[in-house]
Amino acid sequence: MSVSENFPSPVPSTSEETAAPALGTRHVAFDWGGVFTVGTFDGRSTQNVAERSGVAVEKVRESYFRHVRQLEVGAWSLPQFWEVVGHETGVQLPYPEFEALYLGSIHDHEPMYTTLAALPRSVRVGLLSNNYPVVSDHLGRDPRFARFDALVFSNEIGHKKPVPEAFAALEREMKVPAAQVAFVDDVQENIDAARAFGFHGILYHHEAHEAFEHELRAWLSGAD
Repeated sequence: MSVSENFPSPVPSTSEETAAPALGTRHVAFDWGGVFTVGTFDGRSTQNVAERSGVAVEKVRESYFRHVRQLEVGAWSLPQFWEVVGHETGVQLPYPEFEALYLGSIHDHEPMYTTLAALPRSVRVGLLSNNYPVVSDHLGRDPRFARFDALVFSNEIGHKKPVPEAFAALEREMKVPAAQVAFVDDVQENIDAARAFGFHGILYHHEAHEAFEHELRAWLSGAD
């Protein structure tokens, strides 16, 4: 059996590539960090900055996590963020080098990208991520992201999970009711918020990918 055969198409269609979403079908949306990546992007990036600069990782993380919300809601640009963090920590790293190190901290979780590519075209696919300027642009240029029908980044909408406004933006971009969409995240708080909004929630852990695929197949096929 091929990978794509693992996921049944919820509705038969003679024109799956162009057909508008139909009521009664089921779809899926994902978080990014911890789902399409192994581990946390923030943890890896701060570790990499500390190792490159020789500054204690605790000092880097104290400043980073105190200000990262400004990135997540789009209040600061990435150069502005780095200017503040660099000044507070004493890290001597020019912004272009920081940006390259930052983007280089992404560690893809390949099994999830395989799952993404295997989803039938009749399934609408979304992404809702608490993300950052430059990183979100980098992801949007990734050819694999062409499979997504909706990309919602917190830094572009001004709201981050788990607030309802973030899930409202996802529902709008998905163009189907929340009740028809499974939301996949690795954080229980976000799953709880998604369910409260009306989404079907699936908690994810990269070490249990096979079990996740089974649960997603059941959801898409209509078996709750």
